[in-house]
Amino acid sequence: MGKKKSSSAAPAVVEPVPDAPELSAADERSETEEVLELIQVDTGDVVKVKQVLDEAAVLAVHDAGVAECHNWGNIKLAVMALACAFACVAQFAPVPFPQSRPLLAGCCAAYFMLSGVLQLIITYVDADAIMVTRPPEGAEAGLRVRTNQGRYDERYELTIEFDGVKESPFVTKSWSVGKFFDVHGFFDEFSYMEEVEKVLKRFLKKDYDTPKDKKSKTE
Repeated sequence: MGKKKSSSAAPAVVEPVPDAPELSAADERSETEEVLELIQVDTGDVVKVKQVLDEAAVLAVHDAGVAECHNWGNIKLAVMALACAFACVAQFAPVPFPQSRPLLAGCCAAYFMLSGVLQLIITYVDADAIMVTRPPEGAEAGLRVRTNQGRYDERYELTIEFDGVKESPFVTKSWSVGKFFDVHGFFDEFSYMEEVEKVLKRFLKKDYDTPKDKKSKTE
């Protein structure tokens, strides 16, 4: 009968390793893997799909170095803040009822008037624009980025033109949303942003579209 081998073994001798040079903060950042958080949406919800595409389009324009103009956004915030101020006065004014009736009537009238002004700005100034930019270098005016996607429509359309310029030249492109969303609703944000940057570069190069070839620019 064979003898069992002894389970004990001589401890391995580990030679000391010279201290590795410390990594700088930049090196540590470069070695850190970037964790990508994928966006998932219900592709049957057209409103949500368009919202995700719009937000990525704005980010793509920002990344391309074109600064956004917030003038109308600031005006809308001021109108909303003023409307809220009238609402607060109506709610918390230290005037007993019924003596407060004229005050309440005035505050209510002002609130609804300002709400109407805000709605007019959204309807006729913003329209279908998702952003307005400051004039890029060498451009005559700021850019107006518009998007459109019909209800129950799979096609998403992006248009870039000059803001405030009558009969402005434009560049437009249309895609099927299925190009950027898989069957599980995961959004390929980087591919979409690259497509938006291509449209923006074409506009800045003055490679404008005409109404006749608008349909030929679709994919």
